[in-house]
This record gives sequence, structure tokens and C-alpha cells, in this order.
Amino acid sequence: MNFLIEKPFIALFLILICCFSCQKQTSNYDVKFSDAHSFARPDQVAVKNIDLDLKIDFDKKQLTGRARLTLQNKTATDSLFLDTRDLEIFEVLADGAPTAYRLGKGGDYLGQPLIIAITPSTKTVTVKYATTQASALQWLTPAQTSGGKHPFLFTQSQPILARTWLPCQDSPAVRVTYTARIATDANLMAVMSATNPVEKSADGVYQFEMEQPIPAYLIALAVGDLQFQAIGERSGVYAEAALLEKAAKEFEDTESMMTAAENLYGPYRWERYDMIVLPPSFPYGGMENPRLTFLTPTLLAGDKSLVSTVAHELAHSWSGNLVTNANWNDFWLNEGFTTYFEHRIMEAVYGKTYAEMLASLSFSDLEDKINELGADNPDARLHLDLDGRDPDEGTTTIAYDKGHFFLRTVEKAVGREAWDRFLRGYFDTFAFKPMTSAVFLQYLRRELIGAGGKLDKQLQLEKWIYDSGIPENVNLAKSMEFERVKTEIAAWLSHNQASSLQTNDWTTHHWLYFLRNLPQKLSMEQMSDLDITFGFSKSGNSEIANEWLQKSIVNHYEPAYLAIENFLMSVGRRKFLKPIYKRMAETPDMLPMAKLIYAKARKTYHPISVNTIDAILGWE
Repeated sequence: MNFLIEKPFIALFLILICCFSCQKQTSNYDVKFSDAHSFARPDQVAVKNIDLDLKIDFDKKQLTGRARLTLQNKTATDSLFLDTRDLEIFEVLADGAPTAYRLGKGGDYLGQPLIIAITPSTKTVTVKYATTQASALQWLTPAQTSGGKHPFLFTQSQPILARTWLPCQDSPAVRVTYTARIATDANLMAVMSATNPVEKSADGVYQFEMEQPIPAYLIALAVGDLQFQAIGERSGVYAEAALLEKAAKEFEDTESMMTAAENLYGPYRWERYDMIVLPPSFPYGGMENPRLTFLTPTLLAGDKSLVSTVAHELAHSWSGNLVTNANWNDFWLNEGFTTYFEHRIMEAVYGKTYAEMLASLSFSDLEDKINELGADNPDARLHLDLDGRDPDEGTTTIAYDKGHFFLRTVEKAVGREAWDRFLRGYFDTFAFKPMTSAVFLQYLRRELIGAGGKLDKQLQLEKWIYDSGIPENVNLAKSMEFERVKTEIAAWLSHNQASSLQTNDWTTHHWLYFLRNLPQKLSMEQMSDLDITFGFSKSGNSEIANEWLQKSIVNHYEPAYLAIENFLMSVGRRKFLKPIYKRMAETPDMLPMAKLIYAKARKTYHPISVNTIDAILGWE
């Protein structure tokens, strides 16, 4: 018997109580914030929906069309402020009639505010525009794709590049739903962070809808000679034909990851979790665009050894996409939570031994980054001060790794069962809402640990979030697998041949630990022994190649120089480009080689990577 049917009045009463309680619970946490990286004034008038109608011109490398914005005027204001950068504005309409507008003063990376005249009753504003030198867009020639026959376009809008291809309120605290009509060449497929096609349309026109409200930085578009393959009931892969089968095999455990994530922290709220493998110039490992994660082809190692990135982007469906940092000073609330969640997914799917190897490498990365920045550097804090700076420059791996170990430390102190219950409540309470460090601490103290008590003091919460460095109460990772690797390193350094080492069952993570923990300086004989035995210079695993090539630069190992050039010419992921170019720039006799390679490769990199490498090499 269905209770809700048999007892309708009691049921209605209980539902009203539940709704009131949930509303009261959420309203207890007032997320007050400002955003130094946006001209928008959503407290006065907020954009609630964006409807795009854009045509793609590969010859001109340009998007043209219009964006119709649905407004909520909260204060009866007469002006709407939008973020733009390098957009050519043709006309602006308010409720279908021409209205006055102007571009205000701005800055290089901030762009300019588009200030539009409205009335208190204005429901929609339509901006007719074209992109110019949009930094979010990368236009690839056929030669830069796997198929070699058709061009490719993709966007990368995080953190504040959405404004370079659509007028919007480009702050992570502002959420919109969106629809889109995208017109492109008939032999190409368009996909977005929304509902997506699985086959090409006959006329090259595609319709999209994203029903869940998201920040502008998560509005994403990719266009190319794409195909789709399902890998589960709710998941699938888009890629060029040459990579599709390999990608589907590599990511076939995605549905298991989704189940593990839901078992931990509640239902997946975005209907589908599809992925697209982009061309090599994509500057990141992955980007968590809802319903369509963007991934680098460097993850296709052939043995699933790098799929933690898939787990990471999936975890963003809760931390980041569902509960979002209110501004980029609290980037760690996206990435630290996601890295912690990623490790929990990997543990659930592949076991604790595997997860502890990942955690150990993560802590090593954290120590290296803090040593690079300096222990007292303000950028070694979780809560940052990015005012007056491009947030892309200040949002480092500190947010990921230090944030992860902070949450890991809290988990150990309160116990996993209580911690998981708390996190489930956190995601439910603040779903589709912005978050700040201050409100998170308030919620943590109120709902889990109490304020001012022994546990509060023991955890050193403010020190973790607002101070640089690593607090001494950190819950360290312990990997017995890496103890085995240490034994083999010691044996090799005791003049054993590399061929005698016991490495048959090693994963990528064993090899990374091995390479990172060798002495910085090695002889030519030692480098050659390793290379001949293990084929590091010919490795198709991007993570291993990255470590080996850096070691080759430091030790002037010339047999790897061609591999260095080939790697830099074929990979656009900034994680790999930055350390290799940096090593070469710091090695005087290799700086000319770095510049020669970069002169050829620069045009194939995404603007995000170009900005970073330009600074390293002093490029003009």
C-alpha cells in the first residue's frame, strides 16, 4: 500500500515540514562574497538563461550570431552589466527593441564590461556579436587532428574565458541554464556541455539544452569529425575515428566509477556522463564540463593506468559543478574536494593499495610545489588573494593536493563513516549553490566537529586554509608498494644492472615513483642502462615520458633529445609542457634548442599553454 495515497493529508503535512526544514537549514548559511574577476552585478540583475544561435566559420576562425539572455531584475535597476572580452558587438535589443549600450573600461585579462540600458520590466536582452581573438577558442587545421581531413574547434572557458566567446556574467557564483543552436559544416559534429547528438546531422545544424543551472565557465563547445560509442547505460565516448575504439576500451570502467561515486555521496544529477577525447593541443588533462567531460589523448596509455583523471572529472559532478567556489580565491573548494573524491572513487573501483599509491604521489607533488613556491608564499595557501591577478596564474596544484590532504586529515580525525555522512549532507544542502571557505568552516563546525572544542583545535582548520605550507597534523599516505620500489632503486644504485630489477608487475605509478626518486645526477652509463632496458625514450605513456625527458635534460642525455622534440611537438598539455620547457630554460646549452622547438610548436598549442611557455622562454 502506498502511504502517500492512503494518507494524503498527513503526507502533505510531512512534505511541508520537510521543505520548511530544508529551506531553514540552507538559509542558515549566508554565502556572502564578491568577485574581483567579473564586472557583472548579479545582486542587481541576474541572467537566468542564455539562448545561443551561432554560426561557425572555420575560414575566418570566427563565431557569429546572437545570445538572448533572460533576466531577473532584483532591484529595478536600469543597467545590465555583462562580461566581455574581444567581442565585436553589432546590436543590442531589450525585449526585441534596439537599446543603448556601451563598453566600459576594463583590463587585459578582464576584458570590458558591456553596459546595457534596460528598464525594470525588461525580460530579455539580445546581443548580436562576433568573436575576434577569443582566447577560449582553439581552431585546429586538418593537419592538427587525428583524421587529417577536417578542421576542429573546441572551447576552454575556465577560469574567466567564457566572456571571450559569449557575453555573460562570467563569475562562478552565477548560474544559468542554456539552450543553443549551432550551425557548422555538414561533415562535422557539434557537441556541448548539454544534451548531445550521437550522429551527425544532415545539414550541420545542432540543437542543445542544459536544464540544470551552471556557471558560465562550464558552457563548452567542440566541433569536429567526431563519432560516438556508448560504454554504459549512462556513459559514452566521442572521438575522432582513429581514437574512438581505443578510448572506449580505456574508459570502459566509467560506469563502475559512477556507481561508486553515487554510493559515496548521492545521486548523479546530470543524467549522462559522456566524454570527448580532444586533439593533443588541449591544455589540460581534463575539463569537467557537465554531461561532456573534455579529455586529453595523453590519457590513452593502453592499460587504464591514467584513468584517475576520469574519476577526477566525474567527481566534479558533485564538487565544482554542483557545489561551486563562489570566486576563484576559493578554487580549492572545487579542486581539493574533487581530488579527495577522486581518490575515494579509485579506492572503491581498484582497491586501497592502488589509491594509496596515488595519494603518495599526490603528497610528493604537494611538497615539490611548496618547495618551488616557497613555504611562506601566499599562493601556498588554500584560500587565495587573486585580486589584481589573472586567476589562471594563481590557481596552482596547491588547491588540488593540499586541499585533498586537508580533507583526508579531517576524515582521519572524525572517522570515515561520520565524514562520509557529513559530505553527503554537504552536497545535498548546497547543491547548485556557491560556496566560500568561511561558510564551509561554519558548516563543518556546526554539523560535524563543534566549534571551539578539542577536535576543532586539534584539526587546525584556519591554519590549513589561511596559512601557507603544510600543517604538522597532516594525515600522510603510506604505500607499501613504493617500499618495494625503494628496494629496487637501492639495488640498482649498488651497481646492479637494470635488467636484474624486479619490475614485471609494476604499474605507471611504480615507474613514476622510481623515476622521481632516482638521484638528480646520473652518469651517461646509468642513463643508457635504464633507457636500453626499459625503453623510456620510446615510452608511449605520457606521464612516464614526462619524468624521463626531464631527467634526460638535467643529465644531458643526448640519445633522448629527439624524443624531447617529438614529445613537445605532439603534446599540448600544459602539465607536461611547462616542466620540460622550464628544465630546458634553466639549462643554458639547451635553451636554444627549446626556442627552436617552440618556434615550430607554438602555433599548435592552446593560448593557455602559449601564455605559460612564452613567460618561461621570454618569448617575444
